[in-house]
Amino acid sequence: MSLSASLPDLVAALPTGMVVTDADILAGYRQDRAQDPAAGTPAALVRPTTTAEVQTTLRWCAAHAVPLVTRGAGTSLSGGSTAVDGALVLSTERMRGLSIDSATRTATVQPGLLNAEVKAAAAEHGLWYPPDPSSFEICSIGGNVATNAGGLCCVKYGVTADYVLGLEVVLADGRAVRLGGKQIKDSAGLSLTRLFVGSEGVLGVVTEVTLRLLPPQPSACTVVGIFPSVSAASAAVLAVTEQIRPAMLEFMDAVSLNAVEDLLHMGLPRDAAALLIGQSDASGAAGQAEVALMQQVFESHGATEVFATDDPAEGEAFAAARRAAIPAVEKLGSLLLEDVGVPLPALPALIEGVAAISDTQRVTIAVVAHAGDGNTHPLIVFDPADADQTQRAQLAFGQVMDLAIALDGTITGEHGVGRLKKGWLPDQVGADVMQMTAAIKAALDPDGLLNPGVIL
Repeated sequence: MSLSASLPDLVAALPTGMVVTDADILAGYRQDRAQDPAAGTPAALVRPTTTAEVQTTLRWCAAHAVPLVTRGAGTSLSGGSTAVDGALVLSTERMRGLSIDSATRTATVQPGLLNAEVKAAAAEHGLWYPPDPSSFEICSIGGNVATNAGGLCCVKYGVTADYVLGLEVVLADGRAVRLGGKQIKDSAGLSLTRLFVGSEGVLGVVTEVTLRLLPPQPSACTVVGIFPSVSAASAAVLAVTEQIRPAMLEFMDAVSLNAVEDLLHMGLPRDAAALLIGQSDASGAAGQAEVALMQQVFESHGATEVFATDDPAEGEAFAAARRAAIPAVEKLGSLLLEDVGVPLPALPALIEGVAAISDTQRVTIAVVAHAGDGNTHPLIVFDPADADQTQRAQLAFGQVMDLAIALDGTITGEHGVGRLKKGWLPDQVGADVMQMTAAIKAALDPDGLLNPGVIL
């Protein structure tokens, strides 16, 4: 039976209007924020609100061998939710349930809820959800789980996987399984919850997440250092992290600084080669000692200006400047977005190596970084109308990942492999790990219907 002949069965099985075939609407679901030019055209869009509706959709896909691409808020930077020709796109945007359990300090949420909304709901109960991707105001919890998203505070507080206690997942055959729960400790069986966090939709569709919450974050003091060179700034990062684990330690280079200043007009130093933003949220004497240490390290590593503030608004202004880096650099041209990370001692070599690649390929590469954990975001700027420049940008994209692998690092710290980086994954993890990955995929999705082209 053809897709056009069988689709009415799915339409009839789901609430009115849940299956969309309007070409103009489908066009808006072809690409995610990675803007992959190879994006396909989906056959239909499904926007469920319940786990049962997701089950119905996956059972129909399994019966008719129709691929399915799961999409959250569409903020993927690695092409993880790029549409595939003839596939269904399942958008979780209308799955927005939320409950807070103060007794267990947990939030139970559907995947379409935004990260910022979970933070706000937790705060209403005197609690805090720490993971804070730069896109926290527009990215969904489902997408955060799919990529194991991190953020600015993960140097001290960890990434999404550290806060996922339980999941409900619909498998490729339509079965819904519950993994984990509200309990903090659980050693029963294999750690399948962890298996699905970071799996980018290739093993199942997450329909509910149980998140661990913390007491509110203490007030933070912010330390800012302005540096004459990126090498001085990266050396300062190592000197700080050898002694303390700050609540935040972020890096911006000259290109990103100027792009953000063009966007926000907040008085950032246009002549600086690099900026470091550190924070301490330790209390009392311990916090004062961390602030003093960061100030001393910045100064001893050549910072031309160092200042500290305990004003929350001033501290948040600098954090907002860092979060604005990607949209600011996007105004310079089209971007190829990297997400490479290395062990901290290799951070200076990575930053200097990226600069060398930029010179060799004659393309602009802005670098921002969650420097405290070695996760960098080189942003390759190019004009897609210029074929030669586009080719050089693509070469630089691969060379940056090759460099990270050579430094015993990773091709993705928090954005996921998606479709854009999978060519480099075997070089990082090796043939045996790729074989294990394929075996797990085959066990849970034997027909290869879920997010085809992602990771494998």
